[in-house]
Amino acid sequence: MRVANCGGFYGDRLSAAREMVEGGPIDVLTGDWLAELTMSILAGNRLKGRPGYARTFLTQMEQVLGTCLDRGIRVVANAGGLDPAGCAEAVSALAHRLGLRAAVAHVTGDDLMPLAEPPVNADTGETLRATPLTANAYLGGRPIAVALEHGADVVVTGRVTDAALVTGPGMWWFGWEPGDLDPLAGSVVAGHVIECGCQATGGNYAFFEEVPDLAHCGFPIAELYADGSSVITKHPGTGGLVSTGTVTAQLLYEIASPRYLGPDVTARFDTIRLEQEGPDRVRITGVRGEPPPDTLKVAVTYLGGYRNTMTLVLTGLDIAAKARIAQEAVWARVPRESFEQVHVELTPLGAAESGGGAEVNSGGDAGTALLRITVMDPDPSRAGRAFSSAVVETGLASYPGFYGLTPPGDASPYGVYWPSSADPRTVLPVVTVDGVRVEVPHLPPPGPVLGEQAGGPPPGDAAGAAVPPYAGDLTAGPVAPLGTVVGARSGDKGGDANLGVWARDPARYPWLAAFLTVDRLRDLLPEVGDLPIERFALPNLHALNFVVHGLLGRGVAASPLLDAQAKALGERLRAVCVPVPS
Repeated sequence: MRVANCGGFYGDRLSAAREMVEGGPIDVLTGDWLAELTMSILAGNRLKGRPGYARTFLTQMEQVLGTCLDRGIRVVANAGGLDPAGCAEAVSALAHRLGLRAAVAHVTGDDLMPLAEPPVNADTGETLRATPLTANAYLGGRPIAVALEHGADVVVTGRVTDAALVTGPGMWWFGWEPGDLDPLAGSVVAGHVIECGCQATGGNYAFFEEVPDLAHCGFPIAELYADGSSVITKHPGTGGLVSTGTVTAQLLYEIASPRYLGPDVTARFDTIRLEQEGPDRVRITGVRGEPPPDTLKVAVTYLGGYRNTMTLVLTGLDIAAKARIAQEAVWARVPRESFEQVHVELTPLGAAESGGGAEVNSGGDAGTALLRITVMDPDPSRAGRAFSSAVVETGLASYPGFYGLTPPGDASPYGVYWPSSADPRTVLPVVTVDGVRVEVPHLPPPGPVLGEQAGGPPPGDAAGAAVPPYAGDLTAGPVAPLGTVVGARSGDKGGDANLGVWARDPARYPWLAAFLTVDRLRDLLPEVGDLPIERFALPNLHALNFVVHGLLGRGVAASPLLDAQAKALGERLRAVCVPVPS
């Protein structure tokens, strides 16, 4: 079964659906619209009277729906967001307008509002005191399979796991049951690889200069087999690259433990095997599955308050002193303590500071830095123009070379992501196909629990024997950027950041595993400070994965950081110079 992806986020390339449908044979067209941030955006849209679903999905369907129906291509997308029924109705209306007959199904049951009791944070144990705005359980692939079994041409879901967009069609196509843990786990891995669109085909790749025609990067396809193995590829003639490197990078994106938890199965990422089968073809085999956890992940959002950011540019000498003077001038007009939260971030863009405090220009251009001042408060007037205008008022009584990148403006609301959980037996997914309502109750897999409970090796650094020892000197070798020998991919997991690092040459993996400890990571990336960090080893991928807890505060929507989604954390690590053994 050939499953194609045509979007990795709300705002991805609009022409991708047409490119995938017209570029070669496919059986299922999928797209992922629902990042955690997207749910807050859709909630804001709904409060303003706008649709609570991804409207760009309709644009893509207008381009390809007729062709999909003619060729028997099924469409599965989570574009329904907070209103799957409304999205499905819009698709049906579109089909009618185009003179087409399409069976459009939608999946509901993920929306848990109103909550019976305040949700408990799955990471911190805190109980939410604010009023929830949304609460959605992450459903699995079974409701999608049921919709396809009932003849749906288009399946629109709300909050499902990203991989469910592949696992569900796999259940339908191959007839997988809840106990088929290994095939289900393999489909989860394939779904994880293609869910982010071009990130599997060379997009955002550490070694981007090796990627041909990145400007016309093709979207990925997973050729899925009955045993759960797959081949990741793309349409011929498209730009980009499918290699073990690009697939490894995506496998390491936004994961935590090698036990990748999901509502259908727990996929063991420490059992994945990759093989370059041919040009732009990477085969994935060996994935083992364990029963899913006894809880469902729930994404809760609430209105955190209002925020405003002003960005000033500092140039030339004495950057640190200029940043201090700029802040003193601002807080003299609006006291810092008058805001609930204040975040100040100084980001150098040019030369670094010398030991004496003056900036050293290494290339002839003036040193430059950005000073971002963000205030957050429940009162929109306090965080609004009262703050931003005060910053502008300092323009002629501040540091030399003063100029800003942001005009004075009002505060904007921000949402907070609150991870929680629910008993899957209390969540009832419902599939509606052409007016027929089908309930999909929770079906736990039969049989004994596999893996650690049955004596199998636990994942991560506990399986230290799987990492070959390194007997060399970790301080020896020429000093070079770490990125000359390793790749990295980083991202957000709620308020946490994930940082995956892999050795390009498998022979260097023992050195990487010995060298890049948690303490070493703290030394190389001071921004992580003393935050809790977990390290997991993935010897099968020649990789390490770090989870930095709390780096993004309350999550992407509420993070005041310039790199609010930790997208560049891996690249900052790769730029640090370290001793690299020959």
